[in-house]
Amino acid sequence: MFHEKIKALRISKRLTLRDFCHQLGLDPSNWSKVERGVNPPPGDLALLERIASFFALQGEEKLSLLDAAALDRREIPADLAKEPEFMKTLPAFFRAARGHEFSEDQMKAFIEEVKQLHAPDRF
Repeated sequence: MFHEKIKALRISKRLTLRDFCHQLGLDPSNWSKVERGVNPPPGDLALLERIASFFALQGEEKLSLLDAAALDRREIPADLAKEPEFMKTLPAFFRAARGHEFSEDQMKAFIEEVKQLHAPDRF
């Protein structure tokens, strides 16, 4: 996921891997492994922010890149992990992902909790 996104961004700017790494102060050998999905994405949020800024990513595009990095590291995105309300919804998500059925009331409650997480006044 992340490796595909970041490589596509780099190529869209017509940058070689070495040029990209030189401009961001990254090691080309290690970054090549990231782009091929051999190594996980960096966990350093400051570096990820710098990369997003380099590509002029904002809003949803930036969040999508940061989320892809976290998911490829098999982590919950840091901003969501800090939200107690989000963390409360995870057991319901895990049950659904494992194929356990929700009752209609449980599904409605889960949907309402997710809607509350995405309410405009939360951010």
